[in-house]
Amino acid sequence: MIAVGEPFSLVGRHVELVPLDRAHAAELTEAASGDRSTYEFTTVPATGAEMAAYIDRLLADRDAQRVIPFTQRRASDGRLVGCTRFMDLHWWRDRGDPDEVEIGGTWLAQEAQRTPVNTEAKLLLLTHAFDVWRVTRVALCTDARNEQSRAAIARLGARFEGVLRHHRASHVVAEHGRPRDSAMFAITEDDWPAVRTNLTARLARP
Repeated sequence: MIAVGEPFSLVGRHVELVPLDRAHAAELTEAASGDRSTYEFTTVPATGAEMAAYIDRLLADRDAQRVIPFTQRRASDGRLVGCTRFMDLHWWRDRGDPDEVEIGGTWLAQEAQRTPVNTEAKLLLLTHAFDVWRVTRVALCTDARNEQSRAAIARLGARFEGVLRHHRASHVVAEHGRPRDSAMFAITEDDWPAVRTNLTARLARP
């Protein structure tokens, strides 16, 4: 495994992605305490103890270089409104930066959903992946049953590549320990210029 460097932040006009920290637990618990109806297919801790354990797991995965986790800080009021991360990093060109990554583990407080926060967060992550790391591919996947998430990923400009059967553990509470089918999407380095133009245009709309 090749190191990917020190933790870093990504800063936009609507959101700042800051390295996840244990000190974020209380505010993230508050962010997750509103309407939770959109969290059926996503792991979003509901209590302070669950959030602390969730952060500990992500930081352990970070230390093992399996993920690079971020907290999403809304620029308008400085509040923490969710999490996202780079995950499933792959190296195959014998260099320090990864060659392929996935963006996932994303959740937002109900009040921050369907706002520029998510669009800009994806733009920041994709820009770092393609323009700084020079990856060849960024994957995005979701539970195949999650139509809302699939539609949101498609709106980014990612291409649907198919359904991977029994791909990962289900995040549905009632299905704990069972596998899920994943709808796989991706953006390649060839797709990136058009995707960047699309996302930039969406953020420029009133």
